[in-house]
Amino acid sequence: MSHHSKGKNEEDWSIRLIKVVSFMVVFMAGAVLGLSLTSHITPYFHTQSELFFPKRMYSTNCAKDNTSLASFVSPSNLMHDMSDDELFWRASLVPKKEKFPFKRVPKVAFMFMTRGALPLLKLWEMFFAGHEGFYSIYVHSLPGYKLIVNDSSPFYGRQIRSEETSWGSISLVDAEKRLLANALLDFSNERFVLISESCIPVFNFPNVYNYLVNSIHSFVESYDEDSPRGRGRYSRRMWPDIKLSKWRKGSEWFELNRELAVNIVADFKYYNLFRKYCKPSCYPDEHYIPTYLNMFYGALNSNRTVTWVDWSRGGPHPARYGHRAITEEFIQSIRENATLCSYNFEETSMCYLFARKFAPSALEPLLRLASTLMEF
Repeated sequence: MSHHSKGKNEEDWSIRLIKVVSFMVVFMAGAVLGLSLTSHITPYFHTQSELFFPKRMYSTNCAKDNTSLASFVSPSNLMHDMSDDELFWRASLVPKKEKFPFKRVPKVAFMFMTRGALPLLKLWEMFFAGHEGFYSIYVHSLPGYKLIVNDSSPFYGRQIRSEETSWGSISLVDAEKRLLANALLDFSNERFVLISESCIPVFNFPNVYNYLVNSIHSFVESYDEDSPRGRGRYSRRMWPDIKLSKWRKGSEWFELNRELAVNIVADFKYYNLFRKYCKPSCYPDEHYIPTYLNMFYGALNSNRTVTWVDWSRGGPHPARYGHRAITEEFIQSIRENATLCSYNFEETSMCYLFARKFAPSALEPLLRLASTLMEF
């Protein structure tokens, strides 16, 4: 081998050695740098991967999961962020399968529409005491008002998301539909009663419950009145969808079964006509539901109310009763109506389950009568 070839080979070997050493130096430096950054990078990747691949995805307590059956068929938290349109859509969903996949005890939903406090609260608490599982309570008040009660009260946590209302406007119908929709979210609610802060029960809970749950009709006052306060409130702009011959009037304080409650919450077409054309001196809360039921579900309605009220004094508002008016004879006259009514196609004197209007001062004498006359 020539000296030239030997020198070239040695030069090539030296270059390869330098490359190998350089690679090892770079590799070791990269490894050291990688190890030093791992403690900072690893938590980031763990956090990001947890978003997409949560370790606790299948270990959540189903009883607390919003998608569990219990929370779906009977929501315990009444506050939600649904708009009215979203709420009405959700509440109008009706299952096709007739058999319930849970033990269903029919309940009566008591829907209180009030501007603020419930001055007769103690009477209602006595009425409900001992009957848990057979009723639900919903309170629609002025926005921002908080009902202060003990956590042992059946009214605790029963306020729903509310909106402003004004007398004689469509906002009262909105409030009624809002109460119905929230109550419909509980699939065990079978009957729905609208109550004001001036209402009282005149029978005990078992009597009221059995009367409503066993009725084959709903109780919505609906009648034809050929006067300025009846047919005179009809607007021809509602024709042909609502004809004058179908126009009805009635008390705002209704009682409905579940089927009718769903249909009223789901209705937009006829509600929209009232919203557009029923303005003072037309009062939607006195005409919308009575007319709607008369048009489509008359056979399911008794055409009477179960809430007694005294209009004998005249004027735009009924008589109001305070402390001095509350006697055993007065309450008994409401309980045993002088004029018979029909219940499941039979005559009865038990026509009214509730009564209004009662002032806050009426509470004390009513509490004295509750345990004797009304047997709370």
